[in-house]
Amino acid sequence: MIKKTLCILTILWLMVSLGANAQPVKMIETTVPERPAGQKDVLQLTAPPLETVRVGFIGLGMRGPGAVERFAQIEGTDIKGLCDVEADRVDSCQKLLEKLGRPQATGYSGSTEAYKAMCDRDDIDLIYIATDWVHHVPLAVYAMEHGKHVAIEVPAAMTLDEIWMLINTSERTRKHCMMLENCVYDFFEIAVLNMAQQGLFGEVLHVEGSYLHNLDDFWPEYWNNWRLDYNMKHRGDIYPTHGIGPDCQVLNIHRGDRMEYLVAMDTKPYNGPRVVKKQMGVDCPDFQNGDQTSTLIRTVNGKTMLIQHDVLTPRPYSRMYQVVGSDGYASKYPIRQLLFRSGQLDNTESPDYQNLNAHSAMPDSLCQAMLQKYLPPFVQELEEKARRVGGHGGMDFIMDYRLVYCLRNGLPLDMDVYDMAEWCCLGPLTRISLENGSAPVAIPDFTRGAWNRIQGFRYAFKEKQ
Repeated sequence: MIKKTLCILTILWLMVSLGANAQPVKMIETTVPERPAGQKDVLQLTAPPLETVRVGFIGLGMRGPGAVERFAQIEGTDIKGLCDVEADRVDSCQKLLEKLGRPQATGYSGSTEAYKAMCDRDDIDLIYIATDWVHHVPLAVYAMEHGKHVAIEVPAAMTLDEIWMLINTSERTRKHCMMLENCVYDFFEIAVLNMAQQGLFGEVLHVEGSYLHNLDDFWPEYWNNWRLDYNMKHRGDIYPTHGIGPDCQVLNIHRGDRMEYLVAMDTKPYNGPRVVKKQMGVDCPDFQNGDQTSTLIRTVNGKTMLIQHDVLTPRPYSRMYQVVGSDGYASKYPIRQLLFRSGQLDNTESPDYQNLNAHSAMPDSLCQAMLQKYLPPFVQELEEKARRVGGHGGMDFIMDYRLVYCLRNGLPLDMDVYDMAEWCCLGPLTRISLENGSAPVAIPDFTRGAWNRIQGFRYAFKEKQ
């Protein structure tokens, strides 16, 4: 008995000794460039109202035509220019405009430099960029430097240098730089955001998001194989914005909280080399992107986030959206679920409120009623037209409508250049973590000190007359 006690005490002493002498894990930090002299942040940036938003589109392949079609059905827009390397894509969009009763726009094609002539015009207010990822930043910078607001498809930037370039250009030119993250406008996410803002979940403590979408049917559709090529060459979560965007809005990131650091892990690249062999007929022993990448993030206010990326395995599509609060829970995939502590809702919310408990999700019919009730009024007004016009079920239309609405009324956009930076930075930062044994990596304060000035995410609306 004495020997056993001495053995246990010895083990405890060793554990305490090792713990006391353990070295803290070193946080990897990246350089945060000083803000250039005379430049200031663009939080809540506004620009003079535009009676008509005159727009030019660059990139008319997979997503561009849908954007042209949606803009043609939004009041107060004038489609001035259509640009793509391939002339037939410009011609197809001209026919689309004709079908929707819009006049033809000036076409630009034949070169990767063709967009410059469109950006040089003085009768265009907004450049809408839907090209491959690597061309996003040079096009956006050129457009802003030539007096245009820019809206950029996701992810807007792929490296930290590109992110800082967009931030500095937007701050210097005082032009809007918005990333076209459509998932923050999906009906479930936008209703849950409203619930969170009204306190139904108590304090939100943890959120999850992902992009789990097998792309086997889509790899051949990307111009010059650009997307598979990027996966071949880059490790990390290179497509994080659909998952992290709604999460950051719920957590009020750079509006009272900020992401502090992340840790990433990935699987080996098993399916990637097989896709390359099938699509290109060559071996690729050095394929970089793991089949799944998982990232944990902690915020300054002690909240956590889990973000995942997988475009290579056969699994059901999911953005894994979850909100975990002190008093409630919401989940969209694989099925929609809402759950609240008993007593969190009153009988104005649910006639069956006394039977709700913290162990079971509410019935689907009640869940649907709650989701419909908490759609913001502007979404309820747009819902029928959004679903009819389409674009991922209507969320793309709402995204474009809000962009036009804010520009026409001189309001801050729903998403600013710092949202773009925070949601895109997972690409380069997860790669750093992975290449250093899943070490923690500090997430820069892209506002450079202003992350706590605004308290809470809110949509902007014009004052009622």
